[in-house]
Amino acid sequence: MSDRHAENSPLSTLRALAARVVGAVETVANPVTEREREYRRIVALCAPFSVLLLVAGLYPLSEVVRISVSTAQYRSVGFSLDAYATLFGDPYYRRVAFDSLWLTTGTTLVSVGLAVPIAHALEKYDLPGEDLLVTLVSFPISLPGIVAAFMILVLFGNNGVVTAVAAALTGSRPTDLAFAVSVPGLFVAFVYSMVPRATLILRGTYAEVDSAAEEAAQALGATPFETFRYVTLPQIRPGITGALILTFRTGLAIFGTLVVIQTLVVWTLQLSRELGVGYDVQVAGAMATVYFAFTFLFTVLGLRYTSAEVGI
Repeated sequence: MSDRHAENSPLSTLRALAARVVGAVETVANPVTEREREYRRIVALCAPFSVLLLVAGLYPLSEVVRISVSTAQYRSVGFSLDAYATLFGDPYYRRVAFDSLWLTTGTTLVSVGLAVPIAHALEKYDLPGEDLLVTLVSFPISLPGIVAAFMILVLFGNNGVVTAVAAALTGSRPTDLAFAVSVPGLFVAFVYSMVPRATLILRGTYAEVDSAAEEAAQALGATPFETFRYVTLPQIRPGITGALILTFRTGLAIFGTLVVIQTLVVWTLQLSRELGVGYDVQVAGAMATVYFAFTFLFTVLGLRYTSAEVGI
């Protein structure tokens, strides 16, 4: 074997990689330059999260993938794509995916659409009781989905407060006006949980808006709407995109609300049913894998083609 082939052999590649790893470890253990000391600080700061990512992230995910292709019900053995064939071939699961996407997309657009004027008002005006308003706006974040759904029942159910008032004003029966356990009720529950998250992102974006440019536009005769459209909106567009990405992912992950308002079967609710009724662990694993892959790719592509700043 020639020297050239020996240099390009897999063994040589492994030796070179091992040497680089050993060199990196020595650099971290015994830094000499300021750059090496900074590198050690970065490694030390990232180490806890790296361990958490490995133990609570990558390992469980790899097990979920193995389960999804297993040929046995309770063991990760063999290889079969039957679970994925079921997901993509069965009209029922395609309907579940479609319902998940349209519900999440619709509630995301409405939530961000509501969050923009809320963030605008909180950041641009000195509102009376602003601290209280901020607390009320952000309050739903601290509520479990089950509690949020229960609040929708209290307001818009058959015996709900809003339902009773509307029935008294219109002379209709409360049961004809109640919509808490319908698709519109579920839609409102989703929006209630998602608006605060979008608002928090947009408030941070508004804080970085160049007020001097807005004042200059108004001094030149621009109306408030024209100022917002041509000066403010281009500056907050990355924040809007980030809010859309984060809110969409939140909508896909909501589960507690669906436990109470089961009027529409979406991905997370069906995943729970796969683990409950019949315990089809392979299909459940495939659903979890598809969910992760879709969410991850959606986030990566969203950040790749926009200037939004939101965590993966």
